[in-house]
Amino acid sequence: MDRINVPHAGPTDLPLALLEMGCSGRFELITHPSPDQPLPPQSTLPHGLPPTSLSLEREVEKQFLRDAAWLPIHDTDFAFQRFLKVTQREVNVDSLINCTPSALHSGISVVRDPTTGMLLDFTEVLLEDTGLSAKNSLSLQRQPGPPSESLRGSNTNYPFRPGGMEELTLDQIKNKSDLEEDIDFENDLLRVPPGLKAGMDFTDKDSKIAKAEVNPISLLSTLDDIADLQPVAEEKEEGKENEDAPKLPRTNSLEDLGVKDVVSSSTPSERGKDEKSKPKENPKENKKWAVPVNINTPCDDFYKRIPNPAFKWQFELDVFQKQAVLRLEAHDSVFVAAHTSAGKTVVAEYAIALSQKHMTRTIYTSPIKALSNQKFRDFKTTFGDVGLLTGDVQLSPESSCLIMTTEILRSMLYNGSEVIRDLEWVIFDEVHYINDTERGVVWEEVLIMLPNHVSIILLSATVPNAVEFSEWIGRIKKKHIYVISTMKRPVPLEHYLYTGNSTKTRNEMFLLLDPTGNFLTKGYYAAVNAKKERTSKHAQSFGAKSTSHNTTASQDRSVWLTLLHFLFQRQQTPVVAFTFSRTRCDDNARSLDSMDMTTSIEKAEIHSFFQKSLSRLRGGDRKLPQILVMRDLLKRGIAVHHSGILPILKEVIEMLFSRGLVKVLFATETFAMGVNMPARTVVFDSIRKHDGTGFRNLLPGEYIQMAGRAGRRGLDATGTVIILCKAGVHEMADLHVMMLGKPTTLQSQFRLTYSFDITEPACPQTVGHVPDLLLSFSARQVSSAAVNRTFTALVICEKGNEEEEGKANNNNAFPHLYNTALFIPEGPCSHTVQKLTLQDISAITVKTLKVIPDRIIDNYSKRQQPRFRLDPPGQAISTATQELLRLAEANPSGMATLDPVNDLQLKSVDVVEDSMRLRVLQGSLREFNCIHSPTFAEQFARVEERMKVQEELDRLLFLVSDQSLSLLPEYHQRIKVLQALQYVDSGGAVQLKGRVACQISCHELLLTELLFENVLSPLAPEESAALLSCLVFTQKTQVEPHITSTLKEGIDRVLSTAKRIGELQRECGIPQTAEEFVGQFKFGLTEVVYCWARGMPFAEIAQLTDVQEGTVVRCIQRLDEVLKEVRQAARIVGDSVLGSKMEKASLAIRRDIVFTASLYTH
Repeated sequence: MDRINVPHAGPTDLPLALLEMGCSGRFELITHPSPDQPLPPQSTLPHGLPPTSLSLEREVEKQFLRDAAWLPIHDTDFAFQRFLKVTQREVNVDSLINCTPSALHSGISVVRDPTTGMLLDFTEVLLEDTGLSAKNSLSLQRQPGPPSESLRGSNTNYPFRPGGMEELTLDQIKNKSDLEEDIDFENDLLRVPPGLKAGMDFTDKDSKIAKAEVNPISLLSTLDDIADLQPVAEEKEEGKENEDAPKLPRTNSLEDLGVKDVVSSSTPSERGKDEKSKPKENPKENKKWAVPVNINTPCDDFYKRIPNPAFKWQFELDVFQKQAVLRLEAHDSVFVAAHTSAGKTVVAEYAIALSQKHMTRTIYTSPIKALSNQKFRDFKTTFGDVGLLTGDVQLSPESSCLIMTTEILRSMLYNGSEVIRDLEWVIFDEVHYINDTERGVVWEEVLIMLPNHVSIILLSATVPNAVEFSEWIGRIKKKHIYVISTMKRPVPLEHYLYTGNSTKTRNEMFLLLDPTGNFLTKGYYAAVNAKKERTSKHAQSFGAKSTSHNTTASQDRSVWLTLLHFLFQRQQTPVVAFTFSRTRCDDNARSLDSMDMTTSIEKAEIHSFFQKSLSRLRGGDRKLPQILVMRDLLKRGIAVHHSGILPILKEVIEMLFSRGLVKVLFATETFAMGVNMPARTVVFDSIRKHDGTGFRNLLPGEYIQMAGRAGRRGLDATGTVIILCKAGVHEMADLHVMMLGKPTTLQSQFRLTYSFDITEPACPQTVGHVPDLLLSFSARQVSSAAVNRTFTALVICEKGNEEEEGKANNNNAFPHLYNTALFIPEGPCSHTVQKLTLQDISAITVKTLKVIPDRIIDNYSKRQQPRFRLDPPGQAISTATQELLRLAEANPSGMATLDPVNDLQLKSVDVVEDSMRLRVLQGSLREFNCIHSPTFAEQFARVEERMKVQEELDRLLFLVSDQSLSLLPEYHQRIKVLQALQYVDSGGAVQLKGRVACQISCHELLLTELLFENVLSPLAPEESAALLSCLVFTQKTQVEPHITSTLKEGIDRVLSTAKRIGELQRECGIPQTAEEFVGQFKFGLTEVVYCWARGMPFAEIAQLTDVQEGTVVRCIQRLDEVLKEVRQAARIVGDSVLGSKMEKASLAIRRDIVFTASLYTH
């Protein structure tokens, strides 16, 4: 019989259909048994199916007419062959149905002879953790991701498991928590699975009986457990009854209270029994995690213990450095707190050398990009194998030592970067920056998220609570942190007051604090007298008109000229002059037009370096006003350094300063924070600064950080710190606190962000740890509504009882509740002055006495000194005590008091309720017979003692519960906001919007809402960039931008969206008002960014705004990062048009002076 050839079935002949599911790009394969049945609609969306083969015309046009690589000049035959390949494409429907093969669960292992090593056999071994991947596991055993994601990771990855949050063991899983209970497989079963609208119906009785026969509990538990079930249930019920009993009952009689208290006093033991039935807490919880290291004893056996160190220095190490190196060799985590230029970098260098020896990796993070660039240059010369990762630069990311900003490390941890696997050390430099309100939270998040195998090195300026801070880190990471703290300065400092302002008075410099730390009041008064001599006769007679802190520009100029001539003569340059205002920095530098502090050789060196550094800029950018002004200043040895200066110019200034060619540098506080460049002398223009809310004196920590720049190790014997007294000498108390006060303690700046809240539910394995994460450093705070106010009061007492009066005051707390009689001394009347707290005041009387409080307190304080103790009391005290005694004798049973509600007009609900309750209690106390009992005071004291213990117990139980976490309520409020906006569903599963928000680092809610409302779609790329500048620009401007009508519409839509989010947050309980939320977004740079994206030169852009050039550059650089995030988010949504638009916008702004590479990286 002849063979019949049937043609291959084409795509139209197969009874298959693809159904497109939603926006996520998923397809469902639908099969139909008979071809005569019509196929259902092929998509839930209007786009239809993806084509099985692309349109030939479009393909040819794209690859031959548009792609330059396809249009060869020489090899036309090769191009034709490629063309034929395209035209002869076969249709392959099966390629659409793709399924990745599952991982193999076993492998082949070799069996060898143990003595000869000969191969004997092969055996099959089971592989563990084969199904683990970055998409479903936190384990380090999971498979590595694709190479493209190895550095930065992917937002769809799980992070690696944070250290200190180990996986639960089988025993821990078996032990039920308070919230868990045994499942009854017959009653109260859930019918609807999370995420579905309809569910199962369990009403069928037959199935009930069938279910009861196979009870999973009987399968899971042993017979002993079943026998124990009964008593456990009874115990639980008893526990419930005890819990229901009120802890502080209100009764009509004290006897009742005593009886009830006996009952409640038995509860602790029962509660203890209950505690025993719960799993015991880890006994290690009580141990100390922070271990202070003694650095006073010399480390003699250092070279014995480390015969061949990983790194050798040219100099002998200090004791604290040796101790740190010993701890690193033991692979321990360390916290090193030392003054600037004490040599903390030695610790970092040794860690990098160790990791190179171990063939692992080290990450060095710093708070400021400038510092990252500097460290890159320093470490590159020392180690060679060093890479740099910042927002816009990526240099040799495969290196063993990576330098990056802390934000980048945070995103790598959240995105499960493969770098974390090889990581041995993370070095946090300038850790005291954790006090920064805006960015301190990043440090805490990184510390929480670091896996267990990574050791931590923290380098900080001196802080008073290093041990407490290390204790927190040790507790969350479950590892010891060795605290090495040294107060020794390599170059001691001398602090002076300077009052000179002319040639005559230019030597008026008075030592206030010597190198050993003694505060010299003699120097202070000498400065005051010197200043006083110059004030006019009128001011000396009648007092100065006003003690203003401000001086005029001409006064400033004369002070600076005098001081700098004086320092230049004494060869005390280079000088860093800290000025807490960018405009004053610029004005002071410009006012020194008559000063020239450089030689002709230095001028030539400055000129050639300046020209060489700026050679990479375009011609127009080299003629910017700021660059021209700075060039003239630099030639005379003067420079300015603050955030308004162009980044490349700042780097030129830093490099010239480190070479000693800049003699005077006017800088703001950021210079002290980031740049490690010591000077001979530091001058403070003022000791007051504006901190964003108002003017205040410098804090001791800020002063020490800035003053620490004085004194160059190996060059100067002492460093000189000078405080200018321009308007007048500062208060001695202020100076004393600032110079000798404790530095600012490290405070938690941890705050919840929406991306943190979304990331946690996204990793199901960390959800149980949310309370642990919120247990941030010093986050267990209990809200204290009571203000700790004290009142100084004059109290009458019996003669000889003055001392006891104070002690007795603390013992019996509430005698006034049942005894309102006033105290009348039996013998001669005496007095004492007491500090009373709010709790000591029972009522305020209507009577007032006229006294002179200052005289009473001064006289009493004087008579407390031994030599004046026998003096008679002063007139003011005698009169007051006589008046008090007369008052007490006139009203022995008590006095009329002011009513808080009627007289003091306190109308809040709480006060009214409390005062009514107080009145009822006082009324009921009078009916008690027991108060007349002779042993009443003794009985009352015993009951009160028991109540106090009970209250303390309740307080401590509250403190160790999750309810006391200060951030937990806010966490729940934010989750409510996310649910209302459909970022997470009611079960906590992250939705598409939530996945998009995870991509975005700043103002994630607003940006995601703008994406989903298509606000950016109608705008051109440059308009999109201009609109998004409101997310990164934070300053106020006086210039009104001129913008297009479409941009105006965009701004209105942004503001309305922001208002909607602000109102929703308010409804969900977040304290920020809608106006405050909307007020964060400033549109002052929209015109500047729009013109820049359209190609306008920077010189012309600078004319459009009053914002300084450096700030504009920084905003555009941050805007580029936002555009990248939006592009990534658009990719997740599937909006390729918006993605390409963001790419165009990003390319348009990435040009010229704004994105010039750092000088440190070349």
